[in-house]
Amino acid sequence: MSDPDRRSAFYAARPGGWRDWWTILHPPYTAWHLAYVAIGASLAPHLDGVRLGATVLAFFLAMGIGAHALDELHDRPLRTQISDAALVAATVGGLVVAVGLGVAGLSRVGWVLVPFVVVGPILVLGYNLELLGGALHNDMWFAVGWGAFPAFTGYFVEAEKVGLPGLLAAGGCLALSVAQRRLSSPARELRRRTGWVSGVRERSDGSTEALSRAGLLAPLDGALAALSLGIVVTACALVAARL
Repeated sequence: MSDPDRRSAFYAARPGGWRDWWTILHPPYTAWHLAYVAIGASLAPHLDGVRLGATVLAFFLAMGIGAHALDELHDRPLRTQISDAALVAATVGGLVVAVGLGVAGLSRVGWVLVPFVVVGPILVLGYNLELLGGALHNDMWFAVGWGAFPAFTGYFVEAEKVGLPGLLAAGGCLALSVAQRRLSSPARELRRRTGWVSGVRERSDGSTEALSRAGLLAPLDGALAALSLGIVVTACALVAARL
């Protein structure tokens, strides 16, 4: 059976114009991973709103804009009409400004921040360009780069040290990112690389249900949407309790 909904993602807008930029920003996922920064920061002994804002902005520029623009430039998974030049500009601009924020943060946090400023762009470029033969382009490196790294960076920028809360937050956000991939990968396969779904499921009571692309997508998309909202709201609650 076919499904008339051929969007590249459950949050994708109709193709064309500014709507393509909305789609490549992956708003639910971007907010989800920025929430990890806030979760890590809120677990530090003290919380500085300026540092948190700068860290969230840097990750938004590097991951939300730079990484997603680079991913679309690499192999056009979202099938947008954005020009290559615009995607290159978004990638370079996002990464450069993010690194600039990190460099500016050295004056407040110190040189211990340098590894974070260096590792961030390496993760973005290594994952999205599939460098080293794709060695960094897999579920585990996604969980490290988009889950553990934002959470631990958020903690470290505030605490200025390695601490158990930051490590635990990194581990928890890594696990959540693994769960995200377990849901998003089959959803992406159904949306972008599946033409037809056919078959029948027979229940134990003898009743049957025809399989469809829409029916297989619904629980995956529903879980991803609920998780993205729930994690963002949780992060907001943690920050609100500290500020």
